[in-house]
Amino acid sequence: MSVTDAAVAADLIPAGLEFLERVSDEVSLPLPPAPPYCSPASCGPEHGRFDSDEMVDVEDPEMPAKVNAGWLHMATEYGVLDSRREFLLNVNYSDPEEVEPEYAWVKVRLSDQWDLAGGHSTALRSGFGGLFTDRFVPEFSMLSTDHKAMLNTTVWGNGTVSTIVIRPDRREHTVD
Repeated sequence: MSVTDAAVAADLIPAGLEFLERVSDEVSLPLPPAPPYCSPASCGPEHGRFDSDEMVDVEDPEMPAKVNAGWLHMATEYGVLDSRREFLLNVNYSDPEEVEPEYAWVKVRLSDQWDLAGGHSTALRSGFGGLFTDRFVPEFSMLSTDHKAMLNTTVWGNGTVSTIVIRPDRREHTVD
């Protein structure tokens, strides 16, 4: 059985995200078309990848504040937030007992009081981060409402967290 929209909305409240709606239309991602699928983490500068300045260790006592600051900088700098502070968030709708995830995009609004990295929302929790620590570690994918920018706050194999944005229309053009 899938998780309901109401359950997702309730889960997002402590992180400071207001659930607006589940997106039913096709969502296009600003990712390169080939090879068959390129994840944001495997994109390079030639694809429009931009990395935050700081990688934060999952055990850093200030990890939530540092991740929130890095996220806000990247989301603002690269236009992930629209004028109403809205964006799309990729949420797993499958029951926690299910092995196969069932992802859907939801439209959310950032409230005045938010804490993505410390709000303990299940939708924003990293499963991979659990390999490094028992504490809450955030990991999530977001998309601007105009579909021009994709943001990932992700946990890396060295036990650090950082934010990357894929924004192909801002990539540096090189001359061969």
